[in-house]
Order: sequence, then C-alpha cells, then structure tokens
Amino acid sequence: MKSLEELKKELLADGIIDADEVKELEEVLYEDGVIDKDEADFLFELNDAVTGKANDPSWEIFFVKAITSFVLDDETSPGEIDDDEAQYLYDKIKGDGQVDGTEKALLLNIKAKSKNFPKILEDLL
Repeated sequence: MKSLEELKKELLADGIIDADEVKELEEVLYEDGVIDKDEADFLFELNDAVTGKANDPSWEIFFVKAITSFVLDDETSPGEIDDDEAQYLYDKIKGDGQVDGTEKALLLNIKAKSKNFPKILEDLL
C-alpha cells in the first residue's frame, strides 16, 4: 500500500483532486474503517494545497464526511466537540490563513451534527 506522502505527491501532481482520486482516497483512508489523526492531518494538507482549484465536487463531500467522522465518532467524546478537538479544528482551518469553502462546509456540517459547537469554531464562520 502507498504511504500517505506517496499518495499526496500523486494526487497533487496536476494540482486538483478528481473523482477517481477521491475514490482512491476513500479506499485507502477507510481501509480500517476509521479516520485517525494522521489521516485527518493529511486531508487538511491536501485541502490547503487544492483550495480554489477546479476539484471534483466529490472532494468536498469526502473531506467533510471524513473530518466530521474523525471528530464526532471518537471514543473520548462521541457526538460532541471537546476542547482538544475544537483547538485542533481551529488550528488546522486557520493554518493557511483563510477559511475556504470546503472548510466552511465542514464547520456547518459539524455544527449540525454535534451536540455542541464551541465558540472558537463559531468565530470561524
């Protein structure tokens, strides 16, 4: 299996993420059924690299689903955003200095599904 770095290099070769690449990402990242922190970091790096590009719409759908699952389907605080998760999301979203459309869609999805939505995240909207 490819490493995340090899996969990132391949995906970013043309600067966009197309539908076939989204399918490949889904197969690789959900192989074990969960999105872990390294995989979530990887997805944020990819998103930062392709922000504003002509990505396939399935990229945003996949990104939102995977990151929402990472923060809401954990064992520590299932269904809600704890302080560490809120800080993690804030740092990742603000990491490139902007809140892009995909990240905004992520925040709105988490807000709709979570039992709580910390102020630090509300301020990003």
